Amino acid sequence: MKLQERKELVEVALGKKLADLVLTNGNLINVFTGEIYKANIYIYKEYIANVVPIEEDNVVTGKNIIDLKNNYIAPGFIDSHVHIESSHLTPDNFAKIVVPKGTTTIIADPHEIANVLGIDGVKYMIEKSKGLPMNQYFLIPSCVPSVLGLENAGAEFTPNDIKKMFNLERVLGLGEVMDFMGVINQSKRMTKIIDVAIRKGVFVQGHAPGLKGKSLAGYICGGPISCHESTEGEEALDKLRKGMFLDARESSISKNITSIIEKIKIIKSLRNLTLCTDDREAGDLLKEGSVNHCAQVAIKAGLDAVEAIRAITLNPAQEYKLDKIGGIAPGYFADIVILDNLIDFNVMKTFFKGKLVAENNQLLDKLVSQTLEIENLNSIHLKELKIEDFMIKAPIQNGEIEIEGLVYLNKNDLLTERKKLKVKVLNGYIDISDSSELNYVAIVNRHKKIDNISLGVVKNFHLKKGGVGTTYSHDSHNLTIIYNNPLEALAISEKIKEIRGGIVVAEKTEILKELHLPIAGMLSRNSAEILSVEIEEMNSVLKKMGIEAESPITRPSTIALIVIPDVKISDLGLIDVKTQEIIKLFDEHGVNSLF
Repeated sequence: MKLQERKELVEVALGKKLADLVLTNGNLINVFTGEIYKANIYIYKEYIANVVPIEEDNVVTGKNIIDLKNNYIAPGFIDSHVHIESSHLTPDNFAKIVVPKGTTTIIADPHEIANVLGIDGVKYMIEKSKGLPMNQYFLIPSCVPSVLGLENAGAEFTPNDIKKMFNLERVLGLGEVMDFMGVINQSKRMTKIIDVAIRKGVFVQGHAPGLKGKSLAGYICGGPISCHESTEGEEALDKLRKGMFLDARESSISKNITSIIEKIKIIKSLRNLTLCTDDREAGDLLKEGSVNHCAQVAIKAGLDAVEAIRAITLNPAQEYKLDKIGGIAPGYFADIVILDNLIDFNVMKTFFKGKLVAENNQLLDKLVSQTLEIENLNSIHLKELKIEDFMIKAPIQNGEIEIEGLVYLNKNDLLTERKKLKVKVLNGYIDISDSSELNYVAIVNRHKKIDNISLGVVKNFHLKKGGVGTTYSHDSHNLTIIYNNPLEALAISEKIKEIRGGIVVAEKTEILKELHLPIAGMLSRNSAEILSVEIEEMNSVLKKMGIEAESPITRPSTIALIVIPDVKISDLGLIDVKTQEIIKLFDEHGVNSLF
C-alpha cells in the first residue's frame, strides 16, 4: 500500500472520509476471535478501512451501501494446494469457475506442465494468470523429474534453475518435495534444491505419503513444512503434533478430509490445518465447488464451522506468510465472501480487492485472454510404433511363468503393492487374454530425443475390456496406456499423436472416444462448461469398460506416479518407490520361474 493510500484509508477509518462501499447488516465470521456477530464493513478502494459491530454503528454512511440481510460474511477463500492443470483448464478458464465459488486466492504448483515444457511451462502459467479477479500464486516445482534416474520427463530442473525462477512474479516458494525418500536419504539433488529455498527464505512445501514417526521427523528436519498427502487420521495427527501444516485434501480422486477430521476434530488448536483441492476436474469444480466444498465436507465430518472457515482463510494465509489476506480487519485487502448459511456453504457474492466480481454463481465481468505462442506448440513426440512394441517378451517360449507386477489395493486408492503374478506365455510373449483381473500397461516416452517404452502387468485396475491412453500422466506426463490387447495400444498411440495429446479409448483397432488436450498434452482450450461435458462422456465410456473409480479419466495417470508407494511404472520400468530401484520383470534365470 502506498503512503497516500494509507493516509486516505486512515481518514476513512476515522469517519473523516466516505467509504467507497459499506457492507451492512451481515453476520461477520471473525477468524481472529472465533466469534460470529453482526457488523458493518467499510471498504475504500482495495482495502478494508474499518469493521464495526452493528450496535456500535449508529449512522452508516458511504458512497455505496449493500444490505446483506443477515447473511454471513467470511474472508475470501484460499486453496492451500492445487494443480490447475488437473482441471485441464487454462488459468483464466479456471478462474471463471472458482471465483464464483468464493475462492479469491490459490497457491498452485505447476509441476505438471513443467515436466513437459520446463521453465517455459512455469512462465506460461504465470503469464496466463495475469489480470484475473483472484490471486494465483505459484510455487516452483522441486521435482522435475519427480525422481532423477527413475523416469524421463520433458525437462530437468537443477538447483540453479530453481534459484532463478524464485525471481518470477507471484512465486512464494518451493513446490511439493515429492522425492521424500531423497530427503530422508539426503540425496545430493534434493539436499541442494531444498537448501536453495531455505537460503532464499521461502516456503518449502512437503509431500510425505504414509510417513510417520522417525521417518516423518527426518523428512521435516530436511526442510519441508507441510503435507497434503495424509489419507487417514492417525497419520494426520502425527503430522500436526510434529508442527507440520496439514493441508487436508478433497480432490476428484483422493477424498481424505472426512477420515482426517473425524480423528483431529477434538484437538483444541487447529491453527496448522488447511483444506485443499489438489487435483480437481472441471466438472467437480462446477458442480461441487472449490475449497468451499472442502469446508462443507469438513463440517459434515464434525469440524466446527468457524474452524472450517479458518482452514480456508486465515490458516493458509499464515502458512504462506501472505500479508493482509485471510481475514476481515482494518488494513486487509477487501477479499470477501457472502454466504447464506454455514452448512452447505452456498456462495452468494464474491468481492476481490473491494470489487464485486461474482454473484449468483456467475462471474460479472467477461475475462479477456490472449492466445500465447506456447499454446500452439506440439508437445507429442512419438516414434513410429508397431504392435510388437506393446507385447511383453518372455524368457520362455510357451507355458506359465511369474512376472513382477503391481496390484492396486482398491478401485479408488492410489496405493499399490508389488506382487508376483502368474501369467501364460504363448509363442514367446506374455498372454493375459484369459484373465479378468490383469491388464497390460505401457509407458511410452513422448518427449523430445527420448523414445523409451516400458511394459508391465497390472492387477485390479478393473479395465474389463479395451484400452485407455493418456498424456496427462503424473508426473512425467509420458503416454500411459492400459490395455487388454496390443492392437488397442497401437491404435491409441497413433490417435494421441494425431490429436496432439489427450485421452483416448479404443477396443481392438476401433477408437471409441477421444478427449483433446492440445496444450502441453494436458490442457484444453475449452471452457469448463464444454470440457466438463466432454469429460463426463469419457468417464461414462470408461465406467462401462469397468473402471469404477471416483474419477475414471484420472485413474490411468496414477499408475506412473512413482512417488506414491509401493510400486509404480515409468518409461524406465517397474519402480519400487521406497527403495527407488528398477525392478526386473522376470527372475534372472527365467526358466526357474516355471510352474
